[in-house]
Amino acid sequence: MAPPAEPSTRPVAAQAADASTHADETRRRAAERDAARADLARFIAACYYEPGPEFAEERLFDSMRAAAARVDPALEALAQRLGEAFAAAPLQELSVDHARLFLGPGPARARPYASVWLTGENRLMEAPALEVRQLYAEAGFELDASFLELPDHVAAELEFFYLLIHRANVAHYASDAQAQAEVAALRRRFVDEHLGRWLGPFLLAMHEGAETVFYETLAELTEAFVRREAAGPPGEG
Repeated sequence: MAPPAEPSTRPVAAQAADASTHADETRRRAAERDAARADLARFIAACYYEPGPEFAEERLFDSMRAAAARVDPALEALAQRLGEAFAAAPLQELSVDHARLFLGPGPARARPYASVWLTGENRLMEAPALEVRQLYAEAGFELDASFLELPDHVAAELEFFYLLIHRANVAHYASDAQAQAEVAALRRRFVDEHLGRWLGPFLLAMHEGAETVFYETLAELTEAFVRREAAGPPGEG
């Protein structure tokens, strides 16, 4: 017959304190992960602007990798590769690829506007642009006056995705059920009825048309991040 187990020599209060500390640490890590998810949307959006020395000066890729590391190892690996590709390529080469992909002259290989991909027409400010602008208005999202692009440009839409993730985080940690439901409904409309319908074909064209590792990797990172987020925030479902 086995001897009786030795009783714990630690007071119950100390065990409870350990459990509370563990729970606090779990909550802290979850909050950091959720903040990083929002930041990652913003950092990816920035990469669709014309490349310039400020990308390095503002340590964009260090921040991106740090955020991705809190979210998913696969995203971290892509963020690291993106930063390395930016550092390895001459800025002029990246600018030429950016123009070739998104601007022209001549037919751009991957025009970064929802209107082009959702209508099948090479025209801008069509119905999809007006529809996403209405979503922005519902959320109180305003494009900065310095943003000279159209509302359905990929950078604007990823910035809006950042806002939705951020607001969902705020509502979640405030235990505001009504706000959570409202932002979740808006997020589903944005992803299911808009972003999710055009981003995939655009990113495929971008990946196939890119002549630099930087833009190939940016397409892969964007696709992986949005696919992960489209499944819903952790714990939602």
